[in-house]
Amino acid sequence: MGEWAERWLAGYGTRRKSTVTQARTHLKLIKEEFAAVPLSAVRPSDVRAWTSVLKAEGYADSYVYALHSRLSQLFTDAVHDGLVPRNPCSRRTSPGMGKQRPFVATTSQVWALYEQFPVGVRQAILLGAHAGLRLAEAAALRPSDVDFKQGLIKPAVQWPEDPLKSDMSQTPIPIPTQMVRELATAVKRARGRSIMTDEWGNPASPWTVERAMRAAREKVKGLPEDFRFHDLRHYFASLLIASGLDVKIVQARLRHASAKTTLDTYGHLWPDRDDTSRAAVAKVYHQRPLKRDQDPRQRRDPPRRSAGPEPPGLF
Repeated sequence: MGEWAERWLAGYGTRRKSTVTQARTHLKLIKEEFAAVPLSAVRPSDVRAWTSVLKAEGYADSYVYALHSRLSQLFTDAVHDGLVPRNPCSRRTSPGMGKQRPFVATTSQVWALYEQFPVGVRQAILLGAHAGLRLAEAAALRPSDVDFKQGLIKPAVQWPEDPLKSDMSQTPIPIPTQMVRELATAVKRARGRSIMTDEWGNPASPWTVERAMRAAREKVKGLPEDFRFHDLRHYFASLLIASGLDVKIVQARLRHASAKTTLDTYGHLWPDRDDTSRAAVAKVYHQRPLKRDQDPRQRRDPPRRSAGPEPPGLF
């Protein structure tokens, strides 16, 4: 397993630097358990026992799930190479994602963060909360990536000048006139070199923004201690959903690869009221053909009875 992991990583190195770094971190933990074990000797029961130990050691459910997915990826490629006949990882060995609903800040909390941020990196709050940019995308955003006339942000790279996460990440994001003015003011302040600047006037890095976030979140009432820049993206999603946009539009604005990702993360934010489905079915009754001897007034909904106990046997 240890030899195969190293060979696999060598072939994985053509991907983005951050993706390779994450894979290397996963493989370190995998090799601690399986490095000396022959590929063909790993059983499903071994995989389940390993994930149970990881959870007992305090690793988050989502991280254990990611490690299991990485181990499965290793074995899938080993099967493809003909090294083993089957993959011991499956749904039956999966530890579950253990997803938690993302924290969504209020609008007043977002503006409070904006006021607490240093002037040079204040635009980061707008880029995260009002355009859904990821931290590395916001830090790398250049004046040339903003169409100030059309009101569009066109992400091109992530910090420092690495390719974006996916082709979908290049999707332009429409922004309102007010935000265009805010960004234009920031560019003027930076003398046209960047949108965000650190205390020395240089383009601000992700670490500059993270440092500002750590200092600001302590001063905003109601924010959790671990509030991150990425949580501004959750606010952006909730803002779009509350405005009545459907899942495909929200997917496009968040630049998710699929609508499934959007629904898995934010599906609970869409309204799901009884009256919504009741009204949808009620329309069918209004379209019901009348019988010859039926009074048209019978199509009308009967008056609601006053609150009280239902007659026995009604439901």
